[in-house]
Amino acid sequence: MGDDPVLGYRALSGVSDEMLDRNGQIRPVWQTLIDALGRMSESELHERFARADRYLRDAGVFYRSYGAQGNGERSWPISHVPVLIDGREWEKVSAGLVQRAELLEKIVADIYGDNTLVRDGILPPALVASNPEFLRPLVGVKPVNGHYLHFCSFEIGRGPDGNWWVLADRTQAPSGAGFALENRVATTRALSDIYGEMHVHRLASFFGAFRNALQAHKRYPDDRIAVLTPGPANETYFEHAYIARYLGFMLLEGEDLTVVNDRVMVRTVAGLKPIGVLWRRLDASYADPLELNQNSHIGTPGLVQALRAGSVTIVNALGAGILETRALLAFTPTICHHLLDEELLLPSIATWWCGQESERKHVADNIERMVIGPAYSRLPFFDDSGQSVLGSSLRESAKRSVGEWLASEGGKLVGQEVVTLSTTPAYCGGKLIPRPMSLRVFAARTENGWQIMPGGFARIGSGDDVEAIAMQAGGTAADVWIVSDKPVERQSLLPPEESFSRNMPGSLPSRAADNLFWLGRYIERSEGALRILRSWHIRYAEAANPAQPLLADVARYLESIDMDMAKAVPEPLIRNIDSAIYSASNIRDRFSPDGWLALNDLAKTAKRFHEAVQAGDDAAHAMTVLLRKLAGFAGLVHENMYRFTGWRFLSIGRYLERGLHMTRLLGHMSGPDAPDGSLDMLLEIGDSVMTHRRRYNVNTARLTVTDLLALDPLNPRSILFQLNEIRTEVEQLPHPHGTGQMSALDRESMRLHSGLAVMTPDAMNADVYAKLEAEMEKLSDLLGQTYFG
Repeated sequence: MGDDPVLGYRALSGVSDEMLDRNGQIRPVWQTLIDALGRMSESELHERFARADRYLRDAGVFYRSYGAQGNGERSWPISHVPVLIDGREWEKVSAGLVQRAELLEKIVADIYGDNTLVRDGILPPALVASNPEFLRPLVGVKPVNGHYLHFCSFEIGRGPDGNWWVLADRTQAPSGAGFALENRVATTRALSDIYGEMHVHRLASFFGAFRNALQAHKRYPDDRIAVLTPGPANETYFEHAYIARYLGFMLLEGEDLTVVNDRVMVRTVAGLKPIGVLWRRLDASYADPLELNQNSHIGTPGLVQALRAGSVTIVNALGAGILETRALLAFTPTICHHLLDEELLLPSIATWWCGQESERKHVADNIERMVIGPAYSRLPFFDDSGQSVLGSSLRESAKRSVGEWLASEGGKLVGQEVVTLSTTPAYCGGKLIPRPMSLRVFAARTENGWQIMPGGFARIGSGDDVEAIAMQAGGTAADVWIVSDKPVERQSLLPPEESFSRNMPGSLPSRAADNLFWLGRYIERSEGALRILRSWHIRYAEAANPAQPLLADVARYLESIDMDMAKAVPEPLIRNIDSAIYSASNIRDRFSPDGWLALNDLAKTAKRFHEAVQAGDDAAHAMTVLLRKLAGFAGLVHENMYRFTGWRFLSIGRYLERGLHMTRLLGHMSGPDAPDGSLDMLLEIGDSVMTHRRRYNVNTARLTVTDLLALDPLNPRSILFQLNEIRTEVEQLPHPHGTGQMSALDRESMRLHSGLAVMTPDAMNADVYAKLEAEMEKLSDLLGQTYFG
């Protein structure tokens, strides 16, 4: 296919029923987009969509996939053509979802309160008592703000007839809102001119209203708001970090928290600070190992007691996950009549719980159009990893035995009508093709009631099979544009200019400080190793004899710091860089996308060199490339980072590791028995060759090298320089105990600096360096005991 327009009306007329009305005509809401796409050549479309992909890569957006080959980060799978919905139609959908959110609130309040639904025979007792999501310790515990639900999502689908229904409710820890934001940014990068021409509702007001609502839930002025995440191993961790950064909340893990006097507190470098609101992104049963799941390693003991005391608001309330139970969909219409005296505005997918005789018979008699799956599953059938059985796929002999299966296991099973989802256009292989679609839509409780996000994201199947919608099965995600026939208000989370105020950064959690400190150390450790390796390979290229005294001596030193020379780019160097990535991954909410991209680029390059580079000139060049990439990363993160507490811990880590690196090197290579060339190599590793020539009017000598690399307070590579910077930064750190007295860390950093400052070059020897190394390691331990414990 050449550069001729590829998306004309004729090509589109059979593309998708989502785009066409009941008469087979293109819906008016799609007209502008289709006209614009139809005028574009294939090469222009490819260039535009590549722009969106590049944005997502540069922003570091990922989704963790799970499979037989292990877990890994997968680039966010965007479907580039947005799904368009008319604003007037969306008003009807929104009204149905607001009603449903109110209904779910009443259901969960009843289950953990008066339990009238079970008492009056409307809800079978088994669906509550036997439900793994029913948390008995929460019975009778009323949320301090009066509401169990604050943020929900709904999986909805449209049939080919144009009617919408709800496939699943999400009340446990709904995910995807952050990805919806990133989808919007990426899609508008590709289609900015079209987006600007159409009246598409913005998303910022939705998040702004929810943020304001959470702020209103704080009971005390010093309370903090935090997003509670299971950690980097979670499949949607990127979103947790993104939302926390976008809304200005802390990102915490269970180990960051403790409960003191029935109040939830976060461990920070300035001591314990109160948490008033927790936006929970982990399953409720893991939240408190003391009263819920005792095997949980990601929860906080005492959290349930803090709820009983009314000192904290949790979004959503612990136990709300019971509303996701698939079997509950069978009873939702009746419950709606009972609690609201209304019909459901948006019906649920037709569901029958097989714990009742008539329902079992109906499912068995209509097995051809049924999907049978676990009653207590919280997932729609296309998301449940093969746990559901499609009736039409069964052999005749199996169909005849369905009745027996349902009779023996019916209480654990539901039957659901096979879903035929409408299709939406997806750009694949240079053309638009129809793919099944479901929408994930979000609802937030605000100060003015429930508000529905004007959009969300659509999950697009990778094939015609509805089950291929699941992200883990290769499905993709598209932005959803709610299009008005009038101009829409452009809103932002930024306050109006006339209400400007400057807020100081919040307290730094101890775990974040620990990771920043070690990020600094691993980066500097990698740089130190690279400088030694480059110098070694430069000399190896000249001598081609690893047994030459200087090369052999340096090789022994590298082995002493666990840097084996089996390959030109050693495996331990790769591990150091990977450790830096791991530390950075634990603080994604405090880490710039540019820095993350640079760090991962460094790791990929190092691994490529590890496999291909040979010793000598090639290796020396490879080390230079890696040093440049490392310098670029260090500049992005270190120099552009706000000069507050987090920056100080990162800096202390770098200064400490650089000081240790130079201390060990001088102790090994500056003695009287060091091989010829050691002093020149030291200056080269310390990036101080030109400085030495300008500063000293003599040839390289032990005393001048020692003076420059150990005792010169102006040389950014010297030991004394590092200790002076450490002392300065330690003085600026918050005192976690607030006693006003000098801490052991303050005293040790000052003593260490002063002790070296009064030394002379001739007094520096191997014993002094060994003692200095031990004292610097002690300083690291003191820092950890003071701030990371």
